[in-house]
Amino acid sequence: MLKTIDKIQVGDTASFTKTISESDVYMYAGISGDFNPAHINAVEAEKGMFKERIAHGMLTASLISTVLGCHLPGPGTIYLSQELSFRKPVRFGDTIEAKVEVIERIEEKNRLILRTTCTNQHGEIVIDGKAMVMPPK
Repeated sequence: MLKTIDKIQVGDTASFTKTISESDVYMYAGISGDFNPAHINAVEAEKGMFKERIAHGMLTASLISTVLGCHLPGPGTIYLSQELSFRKPVRFGDTIEAKVEVIERIEEKNRLILRTTCTNQHGEIVIDGKAMVMPPK
């Protein structure tokens, strides 16, 4: 649901949950051009630090954009900046909850600062960050 800055308060939250599939990873590789073997080559990935294929970090981070553009603030939101810290790998089959929480309102500039997190089905934070957005007027 669309919310303008006057309807949004510090502490407001929204989330989106998705299970990351093998096809999600392959489609993201095709769209982005990122064919790193850590994501698409099981034999090579077994030699790496995670011992199996993992999802692209930016695929997981894109779920934050879903929350911002579809839920809070919602359609028409302009994504201005994003800081990300990748904490843990996301494996095929992991269910990820992307959550945003309003931590600051800058009403005179029509800006919001939000904490952005992605957690897996075990409650572990896989991505932590902060975003700035311009909600619709």
